[in-house]
Amino acid sequence: MRCVQCGYMDDKVIDSRTSKDGLCIRRRRECLRCGYRYTTYEQIERMDLRVVKRDGMHEALSRDKILHGMMKACEKRPVSMDQLDLAVDEIVAALHADHQREVPSAVIGMKVIEKLQNIDSVAYIRFVSVCRQFQTVDEFIELLRKSELKTAQDALQRKLPLK
Repeated sequence: MRCVQCGYMDDKVIDSRTSKDGLCIRRRRECLRCGYRYTTYEQIERMDLRVVKRDGMHEALSRDKILHGMMKACEKRPVSMDQLDLAVDEIVAALHADHQREVPSAVIGMKVIEKLQNIDSVAYIRFVSVCRQFQTVDEFIELLRKSELKTAQDALQRKLPLK
């Protein structure tokens, strides 16, 4: 690594630690010329996934775009940014594990739907209504009925009173 202070190419690693999420290594370094200490991060470089859109177009997978869509669905809901960040990280990791180069946008939508269903039922309904492009009110009502049924089944399994 080149020292950010003097530009010298030789340094020594003083300390190495795995980051708290386990996805990268944090290294403290010291320049052998000027003694300046700095931190570097080392992480695995993944091949970029390409998203295949409904119209056949391709674009790079964007973590920020997934997060923005989930934030929009969770607007004015009691969902923390930490919950959303973790969910997006899990979605992106699953996409990389399941796909090598390309992933259909519908698969991304389904993964987001699964996460939102466990995070917030209103956000789930909002996202599904946009993702599935409902054409009629009946489609929306059917989704609400299915959601109510799932909530009731979950409550029975956990032996909790219905809300």
